[in-house]
Amino acid sequence: MNQRNVLFSLVRILLAPFALIYGAVVWLRNRLYDSGIFSSVEFSPPVISVGNLSTGGTGKTPHVEYLIGLLQYRFQVATMSRGYKRRTQGFLLADADTNALRIGDEPMQYHMKYPDLVVSVAEERITGIPTLLQKRPQVEVILLDDAYQHRSVKAGVNVLITDHSKPFYTDRILPLGSLRESRSAYKRADVIIVSKCPRDMNRAMADEIIAKINPLPHQKVFFTAISYRQPYDFMTGEPVSLRGKSAVLVCCIAKPAPLVRYLQDELKQVHVLSYPDHHYFVSHDLEEIKEAHGNFEAADKIIVTTEKDAARLHLHYEKLKEWNVPIVVLPIGVSFLFNQGNEFDTVVLQYVEQTLAENNQMFHGNQEII
Repeated sequence: MNQRNVLFSLVRILLAPFALIYGAVVWLRNRLYDSGIFSSVEFSPPVISVGNLSTGGTGKTPHVEYLIGLLQYRFQVATMSRGYKRRTQGFLLADADTNALRIGDEPMQYHMKYPDLVVSVAEERITGIPTLLQKRPQVEVILLDDAYQHRSVKAGVNVLITDHSKPFYTDRILPLGSLRESRSAYKRADVIIVSKCPRDMNRAMADEIIAKINPLPHQKVFFTAISYRQPYDFMTGEPVSLRGKSAVLVCCIAKPAPLVRYLQDELKQVHVLSYPDHHYFVSHDLEEIKEAHGNFEAADKIIVTTEKDAARLHLHYEKLKEWNVPIVVLPIGVSFLFNQGNEFDTVVLQYVEQTLAENNQMFHGNQEII
């Protein structure tokens, strides 16, 4: 056993008691919900929860955006997030004066990208949803972002996302691993999505993963891959081509390696400036980015960033405009493998349409009684 393995084993031994304590607390909480001592509230509008068992990096945001795209032209859709790292508290609705500091970077991304979407944030979903419906009674469908552990609200469809490179069934509970709760918590899901799959994954590989997940009879398992979409100019929103360019990549995402590989294939040269996930840029960071671009010895050079990072960079829009430097935003989306997209869409749409129809029937039935 080499020195690195010895050190790793010692760290695991030291962390084991903390993992046991944390795991016991989470287990007790889940048991209280499962036994009915703690109750979950069910709301009238269709509620779809999207989340994961791990602490991040599974590609949750593009899956939420997939659902927004699926539903927004049929129904009045609202998202509700906690607004991670925002500088405010309580319930807030996005409006014309909203920025990432007020609602968080991912909700700000939704707000900037989907003008007709109702974007809300609230730490406590159980009180946030009634407030949302009071302020926006026209809302028909609610998407709960990163709410798999928020058991006080009973979602009609629970979507659990797990990363292909580190599926939940190989992970450990915090702090030994990245799981927020035990592996068995996957049983609460209605839909399990294995994300960030290689595009050349074959059916035999998928079946092997399904066997390891061991889904319950009611659970459906889907496989998705990351899709990079049309890049656009940060200032104008106009489409931009990456062909022939070199770039300084500015990113604050949990797992930047796939993005770096993609850009290395697409661009002549890539210089990476990576910051912690959800990092808010300060003056020092901006100077570092500007200097990196200025010292980058490459022709036709640009700055590239992600949509999530662009939501935070937008706080410095006026200063960035003064640079007169091309800044390009690279969106990402998801594609379902094995032609599963229609099946997933059907699961979601049938739930939403059936719930709305039942609500409508109940409403008219009550009117007749009155």
